[in-house]
Amino acid sequence: MKTTSNKVALIPKMYCTLFGHDYQVSKNVTSHVREYTCKTCKKELTTNSNGNLTELTPTFREINAILERVYNSKTERLKEKAINSSSIYQHV
Repeated sequence: MKTTSNKVALIPKMYCTLFGHDYQVSKNVTSHVREYTCKTCKKELTTNSNGNLTELTPTFREINAILERVYNSKTERLKEKAINSSSIYQHV
């Protein structure tokens, strides 16, 4: 049974080796950092600190999770600040 599953898993990798990967954005971490997944072989990549694509390792996965949390809290804070400042000007 394992030999057939190995052959099935080998076909997408061979396809990507011959024709290249077909990456799609799987997650927007921030406005600049994204995670990508190959539609065929399911290989995962992310953008590193230089903006280049690199393999999505557990370390990069953790970094992206923390970065996403910080980015989301910052954008929420800025939205609240904008709403509060606009309401102040409406009352004046």
